Amino acid sequence: MSQTPVELNLDDIDRYIAEDLGAGDLTADVVPASVSARAEVVTRESMVLCGQAWFEAVFRRLDPAVRVVWSVEEGAEVSAGDCVCEVEGNARALLSGERTALNLLQTLSGTATIARRYAQAVAGTGVKVLDTRKTLPGLRLAQKYAVRCGGCHNHRAGLYDAVLIKENHIAAAGSIGEAVATARRLHPGVLVEVEVENFPELEQALAAGADRIMLDDFERDALSKAVAVAAGRAELEVSGNIDLDNVRAVAETGVDFISVGGLTKHLRAIDLSMRIALLG
Repeated sequence: MSQTPVELNLDDIDRYIAEDLGAGDLTADVVPASVSARAEVVTRESMVLCGQAWFEAVFRRLDPAVRVVWSVEEGAEVSAGDCVCEVEGNARALLSGERTALNLLQTLSGTATIARRYAQAVAGTGVKVLDTRKTLPGLRLAQKYAVRCGGCHNHRAGLYDAVLIKENHIAAAGSIGEAVATARRLHPGVLVEVEVENFPELEQALAAGADRIMLDDFERDALSKAVAVAAGRAELEVSGNIDLDNVRAVAETGVDFISVGGLTKHLRAIDLSMRIALLG
């Protein structure tokens, strides 16, 4: 079995199964309870494989004796037509768990695949591409794991593990300086980041001692200027209108981080197929 990520929660797996299974799989009942089966999972497109632990957990919650043998490692690049794993166990368990297991595997592999493309696009620049909180409800930690699996990095997990001061926070607090000072007093030792939209706000955030400054929708030339203005006094993160066509150019301006909501928001699941054969 693949190494289980700390984010895997069996209560979540049970909820995923219950969503599909409900009071019972009416169709699987046509198969005798004693029948065993073997299945192959094949990808119809190239991808980065991610989600082994979730896939396995679905079947093992239905039948602890199910055996999964992976042909490739977690995080590996796989070509269209390749078999990624074989599954063997009780036929009813395989039939009932198929859709839920594939849904998780195709979703997390889709996330890891696009993350790998972004990681490759900025390779050699020293920039870290970050995800955001724009994740599928109930799958945030799983998708953030997939982002790492693909070679990118995580921003904050939620509202509880870092301070990110935006326009509305600044307006309510009175100023950037006041917002940063209050955050330091209330949450010592926590990363404090400020989102800015222009150079006067950048100067204010630097003067306030923000750990990181998010440059929101800055033009390319303005990003290079911001790097010169900051001169290493704070980490710089770029956000807004980033895609695979421009991420390399943005990375080459000298910023430290680029956050991309599309890593998890613009998700296209991988096309996977599970072919089952009865063993008797």
